[in-house]
Amino acid sequence: MTSPEPNREPTPESAMDAADLGLLNPVGVGSPAAALTGDPAFLRAMLEAEAALTRAQAALGVVSADAADAVAQAAARRQDFDVRSLALRAQAGGNPVIPLVADLRAAVPAQHADAVHRGATSQDILDTATMLVAARVRSVLRADLDRIADRLAVLAAEHRATPMPGRTLTQHAVPTSFGLKAAGWRSLVLDARDRLAALCLPAQLGGAAGTLAAFGPAGPALADRFADELGLDRPSLPWHVLRTPVAELGASLALVGGALGKLAADVLVLSRTEIGELAEGSGGGSSAMPHKANPVRAALIASAARQLPALASVLFSAMTAEDERPAGAWHAEWQPLREALRLAAGAAAHAVALVDGLHADTARMRAHLDLTRGLIVSERLLDALAPALGRGTARAVVTAASREAVADGVELGTALARQPELAARSEAAPPQAAPSESAPSESAPSESAPSESAPTADAADAHAVPIPALLDPTGYLGAAPELTDRALRRQPAPDEPRPVRPDQHQDLSP
Repeated sequence: MTSPEPNREPTPESAMDAADLGLLNPVGVGSPAAALTGDPAFLRAMLEAEAALTRAQAALGVVSADAADAVAQAAARRQDFDVRSLALRAQAGGNPVIPLVADLRAAVPAQHADAVHRGATSQDILDTATMLVAARVRSVLRADLDRIADRLAVLAAEHRATPMPGRTLTQHAVPTSFGLKAAGWRSLVLDARDRLAALCLPAQLGGAAGTLAAFGPAGPALADRFADELGLDRPSLPWHVLRTPVAELGASLALVGGALGKLAADVLVLSRTEIGELAEGSGGGSSAMPHKANPVRAALIASAARQLPALASVLFSAMTAEDERPAGAWHAEWQPLREALRLAAGAAAHAVALVDGLHADTARMRAHLDLTRGLIVSERLLDALAPALGRGTARAVVTAASREAVADGVELGTALARQPELAARSEAAPPQAAPSESAPSESAPSESAPSESAPTADAADAHAVPIPALLDPTGYLGAAPELTDRALRRQPAPDEPRPVRPDQHQDLSP
């Protein structure tokens, strides 16, 4: 005995059960991008594509102006189209355009029904709708990236010389400035913003197999006019199986995730209780621990950054599409691309709030420079001692002193004074002023490079190295302030020229 075929008609209960309201998507729920990428938004874009196609055909004399008006009026009544019904009926043909065209033809006067979807294929409409949706999300996303970059520029300028530990492979390395870190975040954001702005988002029009045959001699001109009607880029070729636009869009969204993810990763580390150098303006709470103020925005951004590369990889895999229109590769793009748009834009919205409220605890940053008891400037000491002792000997001395400082829990300066090569000279060392960052001390290397094995000055000059002053980490920022200033001179790339509007359109008739 076989089971009966399940009821596939939509009911209020089943429709509600199937609804995705964002419960498991805190990154994007409630954001403008969520509304711009929902099923109603795709329905709107598909209807706009159908209306634009008939307008373009009317402009070239392929259909009548009355037919174009009738299709446009029917397409504007989006409330007459049942998204749930379209979704269920899409299973029969594998895409939602087929039932949509049937409903749109039924919605126009009978004498104009043949003008609906004339010469087009389903992929023309859905690809074009996808580019419309992407263009709208891009507008919101770019605006948020610009706001993030502006706020980071303020932070970087304010803290261009604010010292903090630089960390490599989780350990303190050498001092850096918080301004340089913020300038680096901004540079990544601008990289992502500029790449997104430069994307080509073309309309799609190729007909059944990408030849435009059903459109006759007007086909190429019609493809251009169609794109212009929608404000999309003109395609150089039908791209049914030439998926560069989708792959590049996915890559750009992944780059947005990576840029914002780097910011989030640093905030997550530096806002740890035991570090506390950064804090979100308003942290999130806990269901169990009343004291918690979790860096929730950074966590949500980080979650998006981890998902976006995987989604982009699906879009890249879909490039290996067979024939003139593929089975499965095209279909595989739809959900990953929508999710990538939502995640990237949602992450950017959270990043705007994060940088607006980000608090830098400069006192903690300064205090942490002393955690290693001077080890953070061992590189500086090595460079200062090398001219007198030779680089090989100087490295051995500083390395031995560093290990003793860690083993005995003493300051690096104390451990250095114990080293035989420096002990006698340290006792006789006269007071020295701290060397400036711009002017080298008397013991600085000459313009000619010293030998790796031999000192360039008499060994007795080692006592002239002002070790106590060199142990001050705030004086070893290198070019961090200047690098920050250089990075802040970069401005967002100018926008590329966009397609002409229909009212500016030249005559494209053959």
